Amino acid sequence: MSEMALDRSSAATLPPLDDATRQLVRLAAMLAVGSEREMRAALTDAASGPAEAEWVEELILQSYLFAGFPRTLNAAREWRRASGRAAPATDEGDDPEARVTEWRERGEATCAVVYGRFYAPLRKNIRDLHPALDAWMIVDGYGKILGRPGLDLWRRELCVVAVCAASRQDRQLHSHLHGALHAGATPAQLRETLALLEDMLDAADIARYNNLLARVVNA
Repeated sequence: MSEMALDRSSAATLPPLDDATRQLVRLAAMLAVGSEREMRAALTDAASGPAEAEWVEELILQSYLFAGFPRTLNAAREWRRASGRAAPATDEGDDPEARVTEWRERGEATCAVVYGRFYAPLRKNIRDLHPALDAWMIVDGYGKILGRPGLDLWRRELCVVAVCAASRQDRQLHSHLHGALHAGATPAQLRETLALLEDMLDAADIARYNNLLARVVNA
């Protein structure tokens, strides 16, 4: 059985979110859309909060995909200051040329878990937009970043859901609601993820996203 499948089966039995995951979900949204002051406060809280430090570091790296390099650099700088943790001495990203094949294979496996039966159409649709986007999605997105060890795939997907909702990216939110379920998150965990963002959204957003979740769950 693959590591991805193990993640799915173990997560499917979990109750609604634990405090560590709640903190991670809120932090994901704040890294994507919060002001510099809000981001700094959230990272300071995370330094002494329930979320594991390794999870926070993985979330910051993951934010590169969804919030861009400038926000990720700022978040990493604030995290080093707030946590007092030094950067690791080495990382699998140190030698990208040697990892490309591994990242491509890991990316294909991770993306297939997230998209399930939609995986093949997704690859065609993205390649039709541009072949480079398809390659970057698989190698960089799902292989180099989202497929990293250190944070469960279902927690990664809940954080992606939070970012898509907070940044009002409805099409991607739809995809990643499915993706979180495919990765092993439960409908109750997704409902709580959206509820944790209510102060960052207006009433119309909240209603729309809860209706979208209901359609995804009942699909």
